Amino acid sequence: MNTLAHLEPTSVWTAFEELNAVPRPSKREDQVQAFAVAVGESLGLPTDKDAVGNVRITKPASPGMENAPTVVIQAHLDMVCQQNEGTGHDFDREGIAMYIDGGWVKARGTTLGADNGIGVAFAMATLRSKDLIHPAIEVLFTSDEETGMTGALGLQPGWIQGKYLLNIDTEDDQELTIGCAGGIDVTALGQVAYRPAPVEDPLAYTVTLKGLTGGHSGMDIHLGRGNANLLMVRLLRELEREACVLVHRVEGGNLRNAIPRECQATVVMGAAHAHLLHTTFARLSSELTREHASTDPLMECVLTELGSTTLEVLAAGAQQALLQAISACPAGILRMNPDVPGLVQTSNNVAKLKIHPDGVEVLCLTRSSAESEKMDAAHRIAGVLNLAGLTTTFAGSYPGWEPAPGGTLASLMRETYVDLFSEEPHVNACHAGLECGIIGERCPGMEMISFGPNIRGAHSPDERVEIASVQKSWTYFVEVLERLARLN
Repeated sequence: MNTLAHLEPTSVWTAFEELNAVPRPSKREDQVQAFAVAVGESLGLPTDKDAVGNVRITKPASPGMENAPTVVIQAHLDMVCQQNEGTGHDFDREGIAMYIDGGWVKARGTTLGADNGIGVAFAMATLRSKDLIHPAIEVLFTSDEETGMTGALGLQPGWIQGKYLLNIDTEDDQELTIGCAGGIDVTALGQVAYRPAPVEDPLAYTVTLKGLTGGHSGMDIHLGRGNANLLMVRLLRELEREACVLVHRVEGGNLRNAIPRECQATVVMGAAHAHLLHTTFARLSSELTREHASTDPLMECVLTELGSTTLEVLAAGAQQALLQAISACPAGILRMNPDVPGLVQTSNNVAKLKIHPDGVEVLCLTRSSAESEKMDAAHRIAGVLNLAGLTTTFAGSYPGWEPAPGGTLASLMRETYVDLFSEEPHVNACHAGLECGIIGERCPGMEMISFGPNIRGAHSPDERVEIASVQKSWTYFVEVLERLARLN
């Protein structure tokens, strides 16, 4: 602790350090929810927790500001848990080890949790403050944002009453986000036939792809970074065609909203043709690293011999069907927004891949700012995977967030930004799933906006938050609260 105690604003960094001492993986948030409740109760503020793990803490308006509309400050408690190979971090029992590198706060070999821990810290600093000028406040800490937004989806109408909502989950301090994409999980499951390897003197090998850059499957999907699952399927198809490789198992990715950084396969082939495997793999490895030198400079392709084996392999037709279907699955950018330059409209992330004797699983997260396009893409993906004999289901669908650029909140926040920083903010929509779309559906008429400090590499062990940007965003946030307090 106290690694960040000297940073400004002290109240925010102290809250962030306290938060990051508490384990908070998605779906396993009991400890952090208890921490949030304890903070509210220790301040003597009305504090509640609902059936899906959302925590609500209310704070009265500053003296004289009681007539201003109530403001909701919203952030999610959970974090994406990713780590570099060999780090050995236990996210269920250990807090995040942080350090300062130049102008950035980083974590040692793991995700930092600035997404959305900085938003939580802003809210806690506000609750603890005795000198901020603000309207009546409802702090809403949602649960499980990263793996299904079940907290927002389970929010009961009327549980929060505010007129304006400040979501602190945008990762660029020049941006004011007033709209976002919706999303849906597409999961394909099935059983697959195996057989003894039909070769003499079978040898087993592992094929490993690792060190890819990864990142957020919405905000980073346009950057062209490699998807380890899809690159592995490409490798295996080429090795099947040129070296008669037989597949035993494939496994890669684990989070629906993270671009997969690692994938590993176990393959089998006859000893007499081992030289062909080595030469073909060397060529393919060189091709992949060259193609992705700019986007994934640390990518490694590793072939390791395991020796003689009795492992069974996929039946011939099953191997070909699976590899072809996954290879043909729509992925990456599917359509750019025709009206907003540079904004992705529809995309798909092949997030998790498992081919194993106990079954096959392919998990995709499909996003779009157009509901009809989202569902069309989901059905196209399902259609391709169904051709391989898999059964596809849809789950976790959530709506996008319709922009309202002319609203009171958006106008006030734009004007405040210009007054403080003498430049226009970028008022836009983003290709990510923010809880605002779901909350807005449950709270009709609530005006919402999302903002926050510079965070880079979210959802990967490269995640970092800029120190100066946290100060800038806090200054902005404090001024926005005061101006909202003066609305009558």
